[in-house]
Amino acid sequence: MNSMQDEMVIEELLETGEEALSQLNELIPQLSRSASPLTEEALGRIVSDPDVHLFVARHDGRTVGSLTLVIFPIPTGSRAIIEDVVVDGAARGSGIGEKLVSHALAVAANAGSRTVDLTSRPDREAANRLYQRIGFRLRRTNVYRYQQ
Repeated sequence: MNSMQDEMVIEELLETGEEALSQLNELIPQLSRSASPLTEEALGRIVSDPDVHLFVARHDGRTVGSLTLVIFPIPTGSRAIIEDVVVDGAARGSGIGEKLVSHALAVAANAGSRTVDLTSRPDREAANRLYQRIGFRLRRTNVYRYQQ
């Protein structure tokens, strides 16, 4: 392990604040160029939702990565989905993404979820290699999106 991963802490963001909001808004454009900046109100809804877990990776007081885990009950059991995984470009390749995903998988398992789903664009080659190395398997399914 490298020094950044050794000194990194994964924690669930449980409250809003200017620092948390600012640091997340530095990461969001690295994930999606079309996403609007996160507002304090939107961040408040996320951190107050009991089904949503927003994990951040911190190194030297800075947020260098984040991941959202959503766990919710459905008639066939507990469903878990990982969304919006992002690691700061300057910190990529140092194990932060793997640590974030592994942490989310442990939380989902502890909550009773037998499976965890995520999606990743094919052009995110490093991310796809990471997910496969961790144990995710490509599913043969159709993904549909309805745009409002």
